[in-house]
Amino acid sequence: MTDIAFHFNVPDRLAYVCRLLRKAATGGIKVVVTGFQEDLNQLDADLWALSPVDFVTHCGSDAPASVLAQSSVVLTEAVDFVEMRTVLVNLWPSIPAGFDQFERVIEVVSQEETDRQQARGRWKSYAQAGFHLVRHDLKAKK
Repeated sequence: MTDIAFHFNVPDRLAYVCRLLRKAATGGIKVVVTGFQEDLNQLDADLWALSPVDFVTHCGSDAPASVLAQSSVVLTEAVDFVEMRTVLVNLWPSIPAGFDQFERVIEVVSQEETDRQQARGRWKSYAQAGFHLVRHDLKAKK
């Protein structure tokens, strides 16, 4: 069954996701990031702006199969492509279809009240469906 981890009180969601992706790529973990195209475009730009030694191989889900196979990260609005990955990072305000294909889902939640409310709804839905939930509160770590 898929494990779900919520990362709460993230001050800058996309910067935080960049750090997560860098860590995952270093560990050889294949990741899908799903969300609004605007967020994915910004994340793409942010990943290119990392230092040369921190470069994270990434592409969109429409990339050729050879590029998908070589990329640590796939950025997509939907998770319905063939290449299987281990981790899904969800930036949508709702639970994405197909999330249960992954071993782990990471929900990144900002400090904005709307985002927090939507995350509470996702938490409740996952819990009611019987998924194992883990809470990481960045505010508590300071």
